[in-house]
Amino acid sequence: MEKKIWSGHHVMEGAGVRLFRVFSNEKAELTDPFLLLDNFGSDDPEDYIKGFPWHPHRGIETVTYMLEGYVEHEDSLGNKGTISSGELQWMSAGSGIIHQEMPAEYIGMMRGLQLWVNLPKDKKMSAPRYRGILNHEIPIIQEKGLTVKVIAGKYKDATGPVKDLMVDIEYLDISLDHGNDFDYHVKKGYTTFCYVLEGRGDFEKNSVKEKNLILFKDFDKIQINAPGHVRFILVSGRPLKEPIAWGGPIVMNTGKELEQAFSELSEGTFIRK
Repeated sequence: MEKKIWSGHHVMEGAGVRLFRVFSNEKAELTDPFLLLDNFGSDDPEDYIKGFPWHPHRGIETVTYMLEGYVEHEDSLGNKGTISSGELQWMSAGSGIIHQEMPAEYIGMMRGLQLWVNLPKDKKMSAPRYRGILNHEIPIIQEKGLTVKVIAGKYKDATGPVKDLMVDIEYLDISLDHGNDFDYHVKKGYTTFCYVLEGRGDFEKNSVKEKNLILFKDFDKIQINAPGHVRFILVSGRPLKEPIAWGGPIVMNTGKELEQAFSELSEGTFIRK
């Protein structure tokens, strides 16, 4: 069994959006099948209003979870809409998609998360798909001192609204009140991480504070205790254990596949009909 705790670093992405990058390609082997986690948030619209204009993806899934605020989405599949507070977009880029995500000005702290999930080599060129998940679609389990939002996977008798995933993933948003605990049973061999959104918690006897992540490898069960209020996401998935060739917004298995993707972008043949 192995545990690792880390924070992240500030980066600028898109047309000028300030982000806190929790992990990316330097930890891809360790976090497999998860490639990237960004935490974005600010009460100053100048930090995010320029957004993420049209850009491509191939070979991955992007999961955008709005904690507070609004993002306007549009893509080459013809999807268009707004992701509001508490809602998600789960986008499978597959063989190729071009989209834009443009935050709207928000009074207060606009904040959210974006997770990238790698696709297995036999699914990287599958047809792209978009799923917009609304608040009322996300089941919420409430017990004494515990609230669990089930985004993907299962918790007790609740199943998340994101179905037919190409990689088996559980994604939970968990809040624990002071003095309560939460036990999570990990599927054999799965990579699991918890990222603290608010407060501080004891994760397998390790104290983890806000904006920090703890990664678990080869655990059967994880216990979390709340010395005070803590809110965190818990994400678990089956590792792919495949080669990674990463070029910006495109993640394939070989350098040749990357070259082909960027060649198709320049030639205008990136989007498959």
